[in-house]
Amino acid sequence: MSSLNHSFILRTNWVNIAERTIQPVRLFVENGIIKNIENYTELADNYLIMGFIDAHVHVESSMIIPSEFARLAVPHGTIATVSDPHEIGNVLGVKGVRFMIRNGEKVPFKFYFGAPSCVPATPFETAGATITAEDITELFESEKSIKYLAEMMNYPGVLFDDELVMSKIEVAKKYGKVIDGHAPAVEGEDIIKYASAGISTDHECVTKEEALEKLKAGMKILIREGSAAKNFEALVDLIPEHYENIMFCSDDKHPDNLVEGHINQLVIRAVERGIDVFKVLQCACLNPISHYNLEVGQIRIGDPADFILVDNLQNFKVLATYINGEKVAENGKSFINSVKSEILNQFQTNSKIPSQFEILAQSNKIRVIEALDGELITNEIITQAKIEDGKAIADLKNDILKLAVVNRYENAEPSLAFIKNFGLKSGAIASSVGHDSHNITAVGTTDIELCRAVNLVIENQGGISAVFGSEEWILPLPVAGIMSPEDGYTVAEKYKKMDAFVKSKGCTLGAPFMTLAFMALLVIPDLKLSDKGLFSGKKFTFTDLFLPNPS
Repeated sequence: MSSLNHSFILRTNWVNIAERTIQPVRLFVENGIIKNIENYTELADNYLIMGFIDAHVHVESSMIIPSEFARLAVPHGTIATVSDPHEIGNVLGVKGVRFMIRNGEKVPFKFYFGAPSCVPATPFETAGATITAEDITELFESEKSIKYLAEMMNYPGVLFDDELVMSKIEVAKKYGKVIDGHAPAVEGEDIIKYASAGISTDHECVTKEEALEKLKAGMKILIREGSAAKNFEALVDLIPEHYENIMFCSDDKHPDNLVEGHINQLVIRAVERGIDVFKVLQCACLNPISHYNLEVGQIRIGDPADFILVDNLQNFKVLATYINGEKVAENGKSFINSVKSEILNQFQTNSKIPSQFEILAQSNKIRVIEALDGELITNEIITQAKIEDGKAIADLKNDILKLAVVNRYENAEPSLAFIKNFGLKSGAIASSVGHDSHNITAVGTTDIELCRAVNLVIENQGGISAVFGSEEWILPLPVAGIMSPEDGYTVAEKYKKMDAFVKSKGCTLGAPFMTLAFMALLVIPDLKLSDKGLFSGKKFTFTDLFLPNPS
């Protein structure tokens, strides 16, 4: 955090969320602390509100390091994040978590982190590290910015009282830390038991009915609007009645989307629907502070001067962002400087050959993953396999392409399946951003191009790649194979060009690389692919690619 001397006086209209009032004031800041708030008679031409907080985000998914994430976020009025570092945790363990903390401390922004609860995420995939209950204890004791036990994705472990899972929950309770949840489609008696274990939030709701059931169980609901998962429209109407138990989050935000906007976008959309502005701002600003016990100023005498100025309470154009009294952004321009970062990584696999991506046909029927645009969940489709020379191949006519997950921590054969709805007419794309273990995930139309896309990622020790005929594109991500240390705006522009290039080749998804990354996320049903095989999220077990032919 910045410790510079920041003193000034502002004349503004104070939007007091707690008191539900708007009052012209003069605000006195000395050395980054609010010293006085003096009522004034005339309205000013701007409004003072608490800064926005992303209540659940994996900073790593922006493909930039925390210091660069902060640079891109502050022009939108974001002053703090509640960040789960389990992405880098799955690659590098506690060492990766500490990297995120130390890098975030180099800039004037309020990063708060969770202790990852599920590293590895499941026993059905290969990760690069393990974080134990003892590691979590050590993080709680040694790191002030570790505020909570991060999302408990292993909900079956909670429901069946798994000893390792419950030991981590007990550590959080011992240290008085809140516990974040992750319970997609969990309902009935199961959600009651899950919540009764002490788990306090969920950000995976896709319907209003699901959210209401979890609210009834005593959980707080995080309305998520990220680059791939978009649940705002389904859940926003909960705010008028349940605003005290609602927060906003992005979960996963690609760099080009972060340049465009952040939590401010959800505030604008909610107010446009006619929802009371004080209720909306309580969700966006106040609730995360009280729930996670964050050291973020609330525009009170003696608080750090953390706030934003906006031009009005309709479009919320951010005129300036202040953190600890330091003006960190003004009129869309970030004043946070880039900082140098160390490069730490773990990439052990060798290059592959095209024959490793061949699938020998075992029957005429296959299970196919159906990707859904704007969702993390998938469907399972049973369909006819396209077979040539005894091998199951991509069926471009029916938009069924080949999917591969390649273990990046050791040499192993690729895991292979089929996927629908990517829409590519040729070529292949690949990424070492593959939730949660961050193996290499790739989708393609031919084995040769699929192999080339994977090898581009391996050669660069991480990145996202695209191969179409003689054209090859790569955005290197050398920090843990999932982040770039470069200027965030430059990374965003490069990513935007790659995204447009892939869409020009027929991909119909809103965020092709983000959707690809989630095809290996086993804790979200229904059908996914890990480096160990095809996985049913509903049954929480492996399943066969081929179905038996009718006898």
